Amino acid sequence: MDHAEETELLAAAQKYYVDRPIFSHLALQEILHTKDKIPDSIGDKLKQAFTCTPKKIRNIIYMFLPITKWLPAYKFKEYVLGDLVSGISTGVLQLPQGLAFAMLAAVPPVFGLYSSFYPVIMYCFFGTSRHISIGPFAVISLMIGGVAVRLVPDDIVIPGGVNATNGTEARDALRVKVAMSVTLLAGIIQFCLGVCRFGFVAIYLTEPLVRGFTTAAAVHVFTSMLKYLFGVKTKRYSGIFSVVYSTVAVLQNVKNLNVCSLGVGLMVFGLLLGGKEFNERFKEKLPAPIPLEFFAVVMGTGISAGFSLHESYNVDVVGSLPLGLLPPANPDTSLFHLVYVDAIAIAIVGFSVTISMAKTLGNKHGYQVDGNQELIALGLCNSIGSLFQTFAISCSLSRSLVQEGTGGKTQLAGCLASLMILMVILATGFLFESLPQTIWLTTFVSSLFLGLDYGLITAVIIALMTVIYRTQSPSYKVLGQLPDTDVYIDIDAYEEVKEIPGIKIFQINAPIYYANSDLYSSALKRKTGVNPALIMGARRKAMKKYAKEVGNANLANATMIKADGEVDGEDATKTEEEDDEIKFPPVVIKTTIPEELQRFMPPGDNVHTVILDFTQVNFIDSVGVKTLSGIVKEYGDVGIYVYLAGCSAQVVNDLTSNFFFENPALKELLFHSIHDAVLGSQLREALAEQEALTPPPQEDAEPNATQAEA
Repeated sequence: MDHAEETELLAAAQKYYVDRPIFSHLALQEILHTKDKIPDSIGDKLKQAFTCTPKKIRNIIYMFLPITKWLPAYKFKEYVLGDLVSGISTGVLQLPQGLAFAMLAAVPPVFGLYSSFYPVIMYCFFGTSRHISIGPFAVISLMIGGVAVRLVPDDIVIPGGVNATNGTEARDALRVKVAMSVTLLAGIIQFCLGVCRFGFVAIYLTEPLVRGFTTAAAVHVFTSMLKYLFGVKTKRYSGIFSVVYSTVAVLQNVKNLNVCSLGVGLMVFGLLLGGKEFNERFKEKLPAPIPLEFFAVVMGTGISAGFSLHESYNVDVVGSLPLGLLPPANPDTSLFHLVYVDAIAIAIVGFSVTISMAKTLGNKHGYQVDGNQELIALGLCNSIGSLFQTFAISCSLSRSLVQEGTGGKTQLAGCLASLMILMVILATGFLFESLPQTIWLTTFVSSLFLGLDYGLITAVIIALMTVIYRTQSPSYKVLGQLPDTDVYIDIDAYEEVKEIPGIKIFQINAPIYYANSDLYSSALKRKTGVNPALIMGARRKAMKKYAKEVGNANLANATMIKADGEVDGEDATKTEEEDDEIKFPPVVIKTTIPEELQRFMPPGDNVHTVILDFTQVNFIDSVGVKTLSGIVKEYGDVGIYVYLAGCSAQVVNDLTSNFFFENPALKELLFHSIHDAVLGSQLREALAEQEALTPPPQEDAEPNATQAEA
């Protein structure tokens, strides 16, 4: 027998014994002493809030400018090589993605380069993640494009009688104006949410929701890029069922496809697919993944320029990439009322994607990411970036994995990647003007049928409805005891578990509130098989049968044989000294049924106690408290006690604030655990049985009678 088996046998043979009183809520409170907490006065709080100390000022600077913390601690010899290689690798990938995502945003490609430069520099100062790559992201770009196309459609009439070329330029200028406006508003929303410490909003965009959103977007992007692959001219669609309209439009024009454009697209697609498999197979041997996108750009540009595909075969290319940076410009704030819904969606989705990837990489490398500061950083990147004619940005999942996987250590890697983009903007942008637009077939993102804005709203609503459904339709269980232990588990799950005679233990695994309180009451009666209304009805039927047999019509109308008012086992009658106190009705009305009537009663479990297991109830609202009060009264009217076991401090506070304990006797129904409630119930019944067997005391004889006998 090995050591592990010996340990298991030893552990299985161990037993523990607990010797303590039965803890009702009141009994437990008697032995506990609340800690004295002296709250700070308003003056002390204000003094603490506005007191400036060097340490406090330093922490504030560290919080709002994280670069002041990580840059002085930068380990040059240890980090510089990894950041340099990572920056170059990420920059190589960021170039084609910036150009591609600009087309998704319905703006000229050069604006994708601007969006790959300005925001990345700002995030280096304000961001807290060391590994994510900030810049254009397919989902956000397509959301921007949806707004731009909706407000400035392809068939818009530009006043002034301009020709086709100038008309396209004017249309693009209007779309850039829309993109700047929605980006500025999204940035303002993100910044305000960060300042107000609303970083928690990301929890409502769960990982499955975000994954479903981005996966469905792949189909949307694929269909929107089909016209570039086939080289056909179609209208761009946005909104509900845009994916269907785009596909149908391409299929209707497929007879006009450009074979050369299709050939270049398929060739590039084959290069990317084969290279991806190569990177995956030899990832352990390669110092860094081969930048396939960059080689695709170089190859596509070279073939297009060398064979003059645009002039000779009418293949669409990127077109003009003007050198240099544009001067700052004010976004058109008059468009805010038209784009605010889209801006809210872009702000939340952008933050959710960013914080999800940032936390994943932060946990992997052992550092914390501040969600509120990430909101502030994204807000500044978008709002300030919009002044330099960028469109909304977020974290790119693919670039972030490249930046982290190639050895990036700090935000400096992203800064180096942006400098490579700056070099293209200032000096080498013209080299990529001949790049065919079909390379963007590999871009993935967006909501499938409803469009990105409605798709996001629908997804969030469904997620919230799922939460409501799970709390409205929770799991209900009747618990039994594992014999000779204080362990109580589902009686339907294990053969060894047995119910305790006369006691029903009912469990819910959700809060009790307005949406499920009625369902809780119904499930309690259904699962336990103890329905007070049926019990009362059975007693009345038995009474009528008994009255018919003895020929006493008055008994047929009686509802009780004998009723004793009790407050959790104590006499509810008041003494004369207590006449001034508030009198409450008895919690439980114990009914004594004569033996001659028992034979008319249907067979039953003779349940005397129902224990409600509240260990998994984290809160109860006013409607739930009202329902619980009704349950206690309804069962009490037929002589059945209702105990509450395992209530958390929050639940006790909820019960107190909603006046559940207006009758102080109800506090005696609370027990620390299920086992305490079981033992308390058994003790109560034992004392009641002993009291019933005890003969009543003999009354003293009258003095006159004694004297007469004498």
